[in-house]
Amino acid sequence: MSNRVIKRRRTPGAPVSAGARAGLEQALAAGNIERAAKLAESELAAGRADPLVLNLCAWLKEEAGDFGGAHTLLRRALTLSPGDVAILGSIGAVLRKQGFLDEALAILDDVVAAEPRHAAAWLERGYVLDAQRNDIAAAASYQRALTLDPTLSPALGKLSDAAARRGDAATARHYANAALALNPKEPSAVFALALLAVEARDGARAEALLRPLLETRLSLDDRTRSLTLLGDALDRLDRPAEAFDCYSAAQASFREAHRAVLAPEPGRPSHRAFIEAIREQVAATGTVAALPVAEAVPGAAATHVFLLGYPRSGTTLIENVLASAPNVVALEERDTLVESDAALLANDGTMPPLDALDPALLDRLRAAYWTRVATLGGAVNGKVLVDMNPFNGIKLPILARLFPQARFVIMRRDPRDVVLSCFRVNFTPGAGAWAFSELEETARHYDALMRLIDLACETLPIAYHEVRYDRLVGDFEPTVRALAEFIGLPWTEDFAAFASTAQNRGVRTASETQVRKGLYNGGGQWRRYADPLAPVLPILSPWIERFGTGA
Repeated sequence: MSNRVIKRRRTPGAPVSAGARAGLEQALAAGNIERAAKLAESELAAGRADPLVLNLCAWLKEEAGDFGGAHTLLRRALTLSPGDVAILGSIGAVLRKQGFLDEALAILDDVVAAEPRHAAAWLERGYVLDAQRNDIAAAASYQRALTLDPTLSPALGKLSDAAARRGDAATARHYANAALALNPKEPSAVFALALLAVEARDGARAEALLRPLLETRLSLDDRTRSLTLLGDALDRLDRPAEAFDCYSAAQASFREAHRAVLAPEPGRPSHRAFIEAIREQVAATGTVAALPVAEAVPGAAATHVFLLGYPRSGTTLIENVLASAPNVVALEERDTLVESDAALLANDGTMPPLDALDPALLDRLRAAYWTRVATLGGAVNGKVLVDMNPFNGIKLPILARLFPQARFVIMRRDPRDVVLSCFRVNFTPGAGAWAFSELEETARHYDALMRLIDLACETLPIAYHEVRYDRLVGDFEPTVRALAEFIGLPWTEDFAAFASTAQNRGVRTASETQVRKGLYNGGGQWRRYADPLAPVLPILSPWIERFGTGA
C-alpha cells in the first residue's frame, strides 16, 4: 500500500458539501484512508473537487495500479494548490511507479529542499534511489526519514532488506526487529528475515515467515516478492512442484502490477520483437568487412571491454572476477549508452543505416559515452574498463561502429538453467522483465537474443571471446587465464578473490547473493524442474546442443 501523507486542510476548488467535508476529516483523523477516498470519489463524481478530494481519488487509482490516472488527478490538484509539498510528494511516488525515476527524484529533491522535515518525502526518495540501485544514497534517505519520524516502519524494513541482500545478517536482523516491533507485518522486514533463512538453507523458517504475510493485504509488488521468496523457500525444502507454482503466481502478480506500463501494444512492441527487428536489419546489411578506426577520445580507457550474454548467465560473476584485478574499473549494468540509444535506436528496434552515419555524430556519441562513464565510475584513462550489461548483445551492431577497437566477452550457460532462473527471479520492472514473466516467452526471448548475437559475431569485424559458465566454475584458472589473455591483462591471484570484491563493491544485480558465496557450481538446477520446462525445450534445443551440460 502507498505510504501517502494526505493533509486535512481547506484548499481552493469547487465547494465540497459540508457533510462530505466532515466525513472526510473524520475518516482521515481515524486513519481510515480507504473510507475517506470512497467519500472523495463520490464528491468527484458529483463534480465537486478540491485538492484533498483529488489527492484521495488519486490514491484510489494508485492502489488499483492506474498510475497514469493518479498522475492526472494529482496534476489537477497541483493547479489548485501550487507548490503543495504533499501533492508533489505524491506525484513523485506515482512517477516512480510509472518507471520515470529521474523525473521522480527531481521532484522529490525539490520537495525535501522546500520542506526538509517532510519524512514521507524522504522515504519515497529512498524508494526511488533504491530503484536506481544507488544503495548508499537510498540508505541515507531512509535514515533521514527515520530521524524525522522514528515510527516509519517501511524505512526500517528497507534498511533491513538492503542489509540482508548484501549479506550483513546482524544489521538486517537489527533493523527488521525494529520494524516488526512497530508493524508485525512490515513486508520488507519479513523479506529480509526470509532471505536470511533461505540463504542459511532454512526453508522451513522462511516459509513460516512468508505464509502469514501472504494472508495480509499487500501491494502487488510486495506480493510478487513474497511469492518469489516462498518459491525459494520451497525449493530449499526440495518441493520443486510447489516452488514452481509460487514462481508462476509471482509472475502473474508482476504482470498484474505492470501491465499498463509494460504489456506490448500498438506502438510498444515486445522486447523480443525489438530484438528481432534489430536482427533483421543486421541480416539485411550482410557482412561488414572492416570498420573505420575511431579517433582517440580524451578520458577514454586504455582497454575497453563489453561484457554481455544473457541475464543469469554468469556475467556478474565474471565482472567481479575481472574487477578484482589491479587497474580494472568495472561498471555493473549502468546506463552508459543513454545518448547513443536515443540517437540510434528507436522503440521498435529500427536503426538508421549504421555504415552511413555522420562521423561527427559518432564522435559526439563516443565523447558522451566516456563522459558518462567518468560520472558513473570515475576516471578510467590508462585503465581497463569492463562495461557489463547482459543485454548489450542487443546493441552489438551499434557498439561495433562506435567502438571498433573494443573487445566483447560473451557469457554462455546451459539455456535450461538460464531460462528457469530468469523465470524465478524478481527483476527491476522493464521490457525484459515482462518477457520473463511467462516461461514460453522467456525461452523465445532467449532464442531471439542468441540468434542476434550469433549473427552479429558472424557479420561484424569484432574481437570477441566466449566464456562457458560450466568451465568457469569447473576449471577456474585456465578459463580465467584465457579470458585475461584475450583482454590483455596479466594473470593475478587476485582474480580468485572475486567474492571479497563483490562484498566490498556491493552487487545490485539478480545475482547479488550468489556471487558472494565464492566459486560453486550452480548449474543443473533445471533438472528438478524438468516437467514444467518440458514444453519450452524444443525452442531451446539448438542452444542446449551447443551450451548444455548433460541430459
